Amino acid sequence: MKISTKGRYGLTIMIDLAKKSGEGPVSLKSIAKENNLSEHYLEQLASPLRNAGLIKSIRGAYGGYILAKEPKEITAGDVIRVLEGPLTIVEGIEDEQPAQQSLWLQIRDAVKGVLDRTTLDDLANHENDEPQDAYMFYI
Repeated sequence: MKISTKGRYGLTIMIDLAKKSGEGPVSLKSIAKENNLSEHYLEQLASPLRNAGLIKSIRGAYGGYILAKEPKEITAGDVIRVLEGPLTIVEGIEDEQPAQQSLWLQIRDAVKGVLDRTTLDDLANHENDEPQDAYMFYI
């Protein structure tokens, strides 16, 4: 499973909104500038997030976006599913051997578990630890 830029940038929008929750609307322009991202691309991501009821848009000179719910009520899984679709590790597992099917389902459930128990509040208040080294496995 690979999370695309849609999911990553969408989560960036949501974390920024969670950090500024209660302070009024936040413009996508400011989020784009703070994170060195394309404002146009963020606008494309805001629409499905709004349609899913995760954010609300506020019009006007001081408009922008706010979370539609409290940061503790929105999970990373909610955001990823809206932007990436259903969480699947391997497609066509029904053709695999039972042991392999079981493995893929366990991996999917573990990923879903992490995403579904991690809230925007958790991410917004995450302590800035040293970044972990990424593991790369080659087969």
